[in-house]
Amino acid sequence: MSETTDQPRLGNRFATALAFASTLHRSQTRKAKATPYIAHLLAVSSIALDNGADEDEAIAALLHDAVEDQGGEPTRVRIEALFGRRVSDLVMALSDSTADTREGGEKRPWRERKESYLAHLRESDDSTRLLSACDKLHNLRELIEDLEREGPGFWDRFNAGPREQLWFFRSFVDALGTDSSRPVFAQLATAVARLEAVVGTPSGEG
Repeated sequence: MSETTDQPRLGNRFATALAFASTLHRSQTRKAKATPYIAHLLAVSSIALDNGADEDEAIAALLHDAVEDQGGEPTRVRIEALFGRRVSDLVMALSDSTADTREGGEKRPWRERKESYLAHLRESDDSTRLLSACDKLHNLRELIEDLEREGPGFWDRFNAGPREQLWFFRSFVDALGTDSSRPVFAQLATAVARLEAVVGTPSGEG
């Protein structure tokens, strides 16, 4: 059942951000899949809205991979011009690399980037923690579905195998902490436990 209010939660800025994100990521798909990348961005924004996100947070969810994947600093400048400093700051807070790989820039090694991101997350504000949790929850749900469907060969598409992925998601939940007012935090912890059950104890661990 829909509800009509005099002051809608989302306005023209969100519609503009949706079109902007769709254009930026139009040639991008999810890793080794045919799924258009915008599907992930829509899912993260939807989870954020379900957890009480305001319009700036919902827009940042749509654009959270724009700087990292689609242009680096010039894209950040465009985002700030279109949507304001708060959205731009949130997008940067959600990026673990700003190298423009389209122009030959190279990202730092996977482990180094993740350790830096975790350290940053521990000091982050509530908005960054919310959006980061939404992003990782959708990634985890998709990862588990693909792993259950494809089996161990699924890991070949990633830079990090099951042992490293489990380390990151466990560490992410620890760094994030808990927030009983946001269902996504409990859902994320449940998803990590599900990944552990699907993967089992990776070779060389335990």
